[in-house]
Amino acid sequence: MTYDQMVEKVRYEGAYPTRERAETAVRDVMSALGRQITGDERVDLAARLPVEAALAFTAQVPDPRPRTGWAFVKDLAAQTGGTPATARWEAGAVLTVVAALAGPDLLARVLSGLPEGWALLFGRAQLLTPQPARSAA
Repeated sequence: MTYDQMVEKVRYEGAYPTRERAETAVRDVMSALGRQITGDERVDLAARLPVEAALAFTAQVPDPRPRTGWAFVKDLAAQTGGTPATARWEAGAVLTVVAALAGPDLLARVLSGLPEGWALLFGRAQLLTPQPARSAA
């Protein structure tokens, strides 16, 4: 997928009125995502992205303690001057395209290295580990 194709896919997914608005969303989300993913997953994901998106992603220094999905959305809202609702929308529009580019195996690896709340941002179900039943005391 070329960068132009990625932007057009994000424009469609996010129902953005202009290409420029979709491109801004791609840059903002990819930059924010670059602060969350480390290690081999970072390298492998960057290799599957169009060059322009990969540059926005890899230009960021990863945070050694990634944020939960909700904290990521709040941080994105603060960075862009938007609301959490619009940041969630932007993240979903971009990250569903990133999920398709990553493929299921790499996406599973990426999600396993992130705290809770990320799967939904990538358009996937959030599977929870069952907790032991509490006994009534």
